[in-house]
Amino acid sequence: MCVQYLTTVNTDWVKTHFDLDLPASPAHDVFPTYPGAIVLKSHNIGRTATGLARFGLLPSWAKEETFGRKTYNARAETVAEKPSYKNAWTKRHYALALADAFYEPCYESGKAVRTAIKQANNEPMAIASIWDTWTEPETGELIVSFSMLTIEANNHPVMNRMHKPEDEKRTVVPLRPVLFNAWLNATPEEAQALLQLESIPELVIA
Repeated sequence: MCVQYLTTVNTDWVKTHFDLDLPASPAHDVFPTYPGAIVLKSHNIGRTATGLARFGLLPSWAKEETFGRKTYNARAETVAEKPSYKNAWTKRHYALALADAFYEPCYESGKAVRTAIKQANNEPMAIASIWDTWTEPETGELIVSFSMLTIEANNHPVMNRMHKPEDEKRTVVPLRPVLFNAWLNATPEEAQALLQLESIPELVIA
């Protein structure tokens, strides 16, 4: 599961692929509850936009923003059923988290080694995510948050090397650029079909 990533600072790449401006982020390293840059599609108004969102999805019924420390990753197999994610999934709140790299622990040396993973071509990644809105009870502030989707990764040549040998192998889903629009405009059935290893570009250990 991804608990840390580097939000991209590559404004030209974002402009080229989405024709949108990358928002300035206060931090490059993103952990749960930190802000990171995303591209999202709002089907209510038919608009695609970039913005900063909290890493760790906050459903509307969450009592406090620390809830996001438990919801930064959503399993593709259960995202349509889990109360924390069901609303975002069924309302087609699909997003792309913009990252230069993400980190996972590798235990091949016998101990946990923090390992950066990036695209083989050194370009940024757009990671399949879901988003939702939450109202801060005391201030009334409307906060956008997101969760990255994860899938089984036993057959991925890089991601099957991460985590303890006995642990389940999983990966977030950076999408190939040709799939960006398909993800943002997907129905739930189409989105589920995109969550597979074949959708991921070549990854390498940085």
